[in-house]
Amino acid sequence: MLALRLTRGARPAVQLRRLLVATASAGTGFLLLCALGHAIGHPGAPSASLLRLAWCAAPLAATVHFAVAAARTDPGTRPRSGLSALGLGPARLMAISATTTALACTLGSVTALLVFLHLRGDLTGVPFDGAGTDFLAAGRPLPLPATLTLLALVPVSASVAVATALRPRGRAADPSRTERTGYGRFGAYRATAGRETFGAYGRFGARLEPAAHGRRLAGGRPATPEQAQAQTQAQAQAQQDRGRADLPGKDSGRPRGAEGGPVPVVAAPSPGVGRAPSGLPWGIAVLAMGLAVEAYASRTGTAPGDRPGAVAGLVLAAVGLALAGPGLTHLCGRLLQSVRPGALRLLAGRVLMTEATRIGRPLGVVCAVLSGAYALGSLHYADGLSVGPLTLLGVLLVTGCTVATLLTAAVEAKQAHAGTTAALLRLGAPASTPRRAAALRAGTLLALFGPLTVVVAELSTLPLAL
Repeated sequence: MLALRLTRGARPAVQLRRLLVATASAGTGFLLLCALGHAIGHPGAPSASLLRLAWCAAPLAATVHFAVAAARTDPGTRPRSGLSALGLGPARLMAISATTTALACTLGSVTALLVFLHLRGDLTGVPFDGAGTDFLAAGRPLPLPATLTLLALVPVSASVAVATALRPRGRAADPSRTERTGYGRFGAYRATAGRETFGAYGRFGARLEPAAHGRRLAGGRPATPEQAQAQTQAQAQAQQDRGRADLPGKDSGRPRGAEGGPVPVVAAPSPGVGRAPSGLPWGIAVLAMGLAVEAYASRTGTAPGDRPGAVAGLVLAAVGLALAGPGLTHLCGRLLQSVRPGALRLLAGRVLMTEATRIGRPLGVVCAVLSGAYALGSLHYADGLSVGPLTLLGVLLVTGCTVATLLTAAVEAKQAHAGTTAALLRLGAPASTPRRAAALRAGTLLALFGPLTVVVAELSTLPLAL
């Protein structure tokens, strides 16, 4: 009930993302049911039916990826202070988010079943004069267990993926504490390095600080009252001098640079900004391996359909491009901050470096999908085959889900930097600064990933055309 109330009370943007998840689930469920219909209508060709079912893995993966991205940007299931006292801890919110995703995907699966039954003619007669009965198995009964299994595949996969991605993780250990705090005997605050003798803990004065016994001089001798008073006055005078030095126009007495100004203080880098993602070398290696496999597979076979190694190389090239996405995004951030950058370029590059993994991974997937679709289209047209409705539906579904995932990741990055944007506006920055920085980031990413996608697509197509 709580998941239903949160679903009803969500914002329009959240409802739109859930509706898109339901639409993607409906498209994937329809493709799975069409693969089942082809298997029922052609019992003598199990390999062709199995190949159709295998091609449904790409829409299924794209739908699950988009469902996870939509669940991460849902503000209603985000942990807040005070919710744990009401029983809404991180684990409960994770379960609510998984339930909400399952409800949206179930709605899409039910819609896919109704459309499939309508096209089969089980509800109101066969539409379109019976066109498309090849993969609908019209006039033959559908096996209920297989139908329910295929329809439950998308909701179960999406809910499990959301629960895994949003599972509560333990707090990271404090790096300042190198050793683990332990507790020794009963009543001790913590375990000590050395063993204590019997009665040492309760001995009078053993737990008092040295300052409690009076001030001591540098040599260890106790100070006289006159010396203690002189030390107190000297400390007060030094504190007063430090406060006066911090006032405007006063000499602070701090070290100065070569030009007479104070030595600049270098700020510590933000967490995650200086560390580049480690997937760039692996992505380049896998991409090169995929192109090499395609070039080697082009030597065998007379037709592109007779070269399964070429398709395997195409898949490797797409995986390599997806792995290299975060590293390339981090590189774009560094390039933006090079050669005497201004405030706008610094802001845009810093955000790109911080959000390299969050934005770069779906961006690499989009580039991989576009290059793969271009290469597969060239392979399809080389065989002289026309694009069927199911093929077109699958391509549109995978492309739409990956693009929607990229836009959702951009929304998540914007939500993560909402505090930084508000702080800039409070400091007096123009209201157009965040929009100009976002446009600069988008232009930089497009300038790098656009030509890269075209080059990879052309290199993937050349071996297939031989």
